[in-house]
Amino acid sequence: MTITSLSARRRHLTSFEKCYAVACQLRDTTGADQFVVRTDNPLQPFRVSRQQPTERETILALVA
Repeated sequence: MTITSLSARRRHLTSFEKCYAVACQLRDTTGADQFVVRTDNPLQPFRVSRQQPTERETILALVA
């Protein structure tokens, strides 16, 4: 399954921009730094984490 085979709604919800917005909201709410990372999962290509990513993931942004 590729990202292009997903619905437009899913592509929007799994976009980097959406993930970054969630990271900003979490930073404001919790006061903790947030990482936006790229994953190998086509259904969740980006995710937000309070902890540094695993070896298979790449840091794309740090919201501090």
